[in-house]
Amino acid sequence: MSASPPRILVIRRRYLGDIVLFGSVFRNLRLHWPSAHLAALVEAPYAGVLPLNPDVDAPLVFPRHLGQWPAFVRTLRRGRYTHVIDSDNNDRTHLVTRLTGAPVRITYRREKNLVRHQRSYTGFATVTGEFYWSHHITETYLALLEPLGVPVRTRDIRLVPGAADRAFARALLGAQPPAGAPRRVLVHPGSRSPFRIWPPERFAAICDRLQADAGAQVWLAGGPAEHALVSRIRSLARRPPAVLDRPLTIGQLTAVLAGTDLFVCHDSGPMHIAAAVGTPVVALFGSQSTVMWRPLGEGHTVLQTPLPCTCLPDLPTPCAKTDAYRSYCVRKLGEEEVFGAIAAALERREVRFR
Repeated sequence: MSASPPRILVIRRRYLGDIVLFGSVFRNLRLHWPSAHLAALVEAPYAGVLPLNPDVDAPLVFPRHLGQWPAFVRTLRRGRYTHVIDSDNNDRTHLVTRLTGAPVRITYRREKNLVRHQRSYTGFATVTGEFYWSHHITETYLALLEPLGVPVRTRDIRLVPGAADRAFARALLGAQPPAGAPRRVLVHPGSRSPFRIWPPERFAAICDRLQADAGAQVWLAGGPAEHALVSRIRSLARRPPAVLDRPLTIGQLTAVLAGTDLFVCHDSGPMHIAAAVGTPVVALFGSQSTVMWRPLGEGHTVLQTPLPCTCLPDLPTPCAKTDAYRSYCVRKLGEEEVFGAIAAALERREVRFR
């Protein structure tokens, strides 16, 4: 009599890009155990990405307040998990790991990072500092498979928007244009860090040039927190681009990105979504590591000035050179450099469609 398929819970609390990139972990688990039950546990703001991953069977969300914990614990116990992969290893995730009752419980043992609640785990993925800083972050995520004896057979990440999200994107963008029609360019100027935002007047100039010189159809996109930034860019543009000014679900954003010919953005979660659906990206990086966080796949362009950079004059607040979330290095990218990269990416796209 054969053993029952494993029931696996993967814990990754945040952020959008990280959860997208964890798709390679799910893909390899699925290839190794085709009949396994694969569940993912994330924080509520990022739960929308899980239904887009065809390898995830059960999306779970952390309780937001104390009163939700009893029902959550009952859900965990009903899961009858045989394996837990805890990528966070903090006070809350170790407790969840123990509450599952799973016999196999894995987390990281990273150099110079103390394992918290070590007794909550039965195995560890060892990652040296040299490895962590010299490889894409997905390689660190994939290291969690080794203690389970799961080989890395692929680094593919799959996101598949549902029918309703695809219909939403078609209604918003129009039918897929034929070969030779103007290319669709989606510009997302926001970032979680206000330090890592390219100046709005340069974004406005790029939008103008894309429409006037490259004949592209340009949309500006941003969430509620980026409304002022998007409005500022549009007010500075001589040819104000269209604006996706409605709040989009993660599924809707994914479908819109899948219907776009090029995505211009900072290092961000949407950047990784675009790469996962095969849309070429032109990404503007500050001092964050392009080795660790570049978009995966072919056809992407990452722009970054040489580091360490010299400080710029007239900064809004002091720059913290050792903190990638508090440095203004992205402002050293010039308009010509960025437009040239976008024009080249559009030309490659045009050749592909001829």
